[in-house]
Amino acid sequence: MPADNPPSVPPVDLLVIGGGINGAGIARDAAGRGFSVTLVERGDLAGATSSCSSKLVHGGLRYLEQYEFRLVAEALAERETLLRMAPHLVWPTRFVMPHVPWLRPRWMIRAGLFLYDHLGGHHADSLLARSVSVRLDRGPLHAGLQDRYRHGFMYSDCRTDDARLVISNARDAARLGARILPHTELVAARRSGGLWQVQLAGGETLQARAIANVAGPWVKQVLNQRLGVPSADSLRLVRGSHLVLPRLYPGEHAFILQNDDRRVVFMIPYEGRFTLLGTTDVPETGDPLRPQATAEEAAYLCAAAGRYLQQAPRPQDAVWRFAGVRPLYDDGSGDPAAITRDYTLRLDSHQQAPVLSVFGGKLTTYRSLAEQVVDRLAAALGQRRPAWTERSTLPGGDLPAGGLEQFVAQQIAPRFPWLPAPLCTALARRHGSELGGLLGDARSLADLGEDFGGGLCERELEWLIAREWARSADDVLWRRSKCGLHMTPEQRQRVARRMGG
Repeated sequence: MPADNPPSVPPVDLLVIGGGINGAGIARDAAGRGFSVTLVERGDLAGATSSCSSKLVHGGLRYLEQYEFRLVAEALAERETLLRMAPHLVWPTRFVMPHVPWLRPRWMIRAGLFLYDHLGGHHADSLLARSVSVRLDRGPLHAGLQDRYRHGFMYSDCRTDDARLVISNARDAARLGARILPHTELVAARRSGGLWQVQLAGGETLQARAIANVAGPWVKQVLNQRLGVPSADSLRLVRGSHLVLPRLYPGEHAFILQNDDRRVVFMIPYEGRFTLLGTTDVPETGDPLRPQATAEEAAYLCAAAGRYLQQAPRPQDAVWRFAGVRPLYDDGSGDPAAITRDYTLRLDSHQQAPVLSVFGGKLTTYRSLAEQVVDRLAAALGQRRPAWTERSTLPGGDLPAGGLEQFVAQQIAPRFPWLPAPLCTALARRHGSELGGLLGDARSLADLGEDFGGGLCERELEWLIAREWARSADDVLWRRSKCGLHMTPEQRQRVARRMGG
């Protein structure tokens, strides 16, 4: 049982358990409403599911077949919100769906895309173009495809940098007064005297008036074992694996490919030189902290792409494999692909000191989920300020109307003309309007310190350590940046040595 804090230490209003996208979003929302907040995460921020997604902010076109209209409508509305909140981290992409008549008739796809265009409240000021029919047997869309695909459809969704979206939310939460504690595990917490008495790894104790349990795959384990609160809710852990391959086709459009099992697979331009291929839906029976993309999943993804491309990719061509575990709310579905992606909020407040647990959820809807969580907890904590995040901007997101390209052309390139264009673009995508502050008074590449390769310089590395809680080479190379993809093994080792690993 955790010991009570001395009376001189005031309790925190909200303890957030979990440093993924939902936890970071809740911490930011609550801190911005005037609540005192502490977030604890046993590993790195975005260290699990939230850095291993398909890197999409989207409505989920295939969820329409499962009649998830509410979820799709919410996600489509949030897609527009996130585009405005973080235009450097969320950007529009056109998706091409080749038509395969024996899988889905043309009228069905047209009807689905009509709903997709309108469910989220498509307005005249939308940043995204509507869906259209396209020819695939000529022009740039034909490049790389087999000749048998003549017709298709094109619609809009968004790509994102999932891990940086988490970091950006955590940084803004900290700016608003939240205490962010990665690499800090919750040992135990119990209710006593109308408060949560909390013990953290390392011996620190604190008191909290309320807890948000956002531990992802471990949400029920935390609830039952660490908090001592029984729960009848269940999770289904579903693994989604991805391959990163050398570019499979030219162009900046993505593909959504219908598969013979009626699932879909995405091919997405990635980090300039690569294509991201994913994802699978496989029950995870191992350690959700270290999921592995299996040989069978790699073969499945390559076969799905090979049905459409002139040259099928091979698993051995992948330069990177990663897998994430989706903690889906168990709705009783026998097919992992059909389990709802919607979220369920469970509030336990039979005594004072409530705990609200989040089951399920998806990257795209994290902001609205966080708003609902704080709304419900505010009823117990006492309302401070109203909800505020819908019209807010994340750090680096206050770009000019012309977006990232105009920002680079008008504000960065004239001030730092010696900065190579590819490096400038990559840094701007990671840091947005904060790039000028990162570069500071640098007047040459030499002023940025050691060049580690892959687009990573010493000055950015120091920024990631000082401002973004980076501790290890993996934190830097595969989450806060994807520079590891562009490095040699020797270059990655140099970063590891610099980080003390």
